[in-house]
Amino acid sequence: MTGRRGTRFSRSAGRTIAIALALFLAGVIGLAADIVAFSGRSDASQADAAVVLGAAVDDDAPSPVFSERLRHAAELFDSGQVKWIVVTGGVGQGDTLAESEAGSAWLIGSGIPADRILVETQSRTTKQNLVFVRPLLSEHDINRVLIVSDPLHMRRAMRMADDLRLDAHPSPTPTSRFQTLGTQLPMLLREMYFSVHYYATRQ
Repeated sequence: MTGRRGTRFSRSAGRTIAIALALFLAGVIGLAADIVAFSGRSDASQADAAVVLGAAVDDDAPSPVFSERLRHAAELFDSGQVKWIVVTGGVGQGDTLAESEAGSAWLIGSGIPADRILVETQSRTTKQNLVFVRPLLSEHDINRVLIVSDPLHMRRAMRMADDLRLDAHPSPTPTSRFQTLGTQLPMLLREMYFSVHYYATRQ
């Protein structure tokens, strides 16, 4: 009898493990699909401002990833879709200039009027980008905003913006440094990890 019970227990445990693995894989695939599907959403309507999420700075100049975000924000401004550009990002480790300050200089060099650019210089994370920018938006009576970032970053950024009750809408960069499978896959895995982290901690 003991042997039969042990066999039944082993089969039951095996089924439980198989179901748990299937549910886990379904969750992973579902999260990846959600991030990828959302990356193609872009709001073409008018807004008060484009909020550019911070990215790395190299030698006090925007990195290629950051430059793509700034270029897209400049295009939104030049087309009349937004009236302000708000650049976010503090001083990264080993840097001397805030991401937002480097971004502002890049925009001015590209012909954007300095009095149409706002900078937030304290944030170090996506969540902080959005939290710390709110006083600037309120001060300048900015309500509806377009969030500018890389396509695969948009799902997590917009979830945070919604949780913060910002009147925010997605405007991913039409071009990205992450174009090949070799660059997109690590970015997708990174976003999956940080999305789960955000859902669990709200940070």
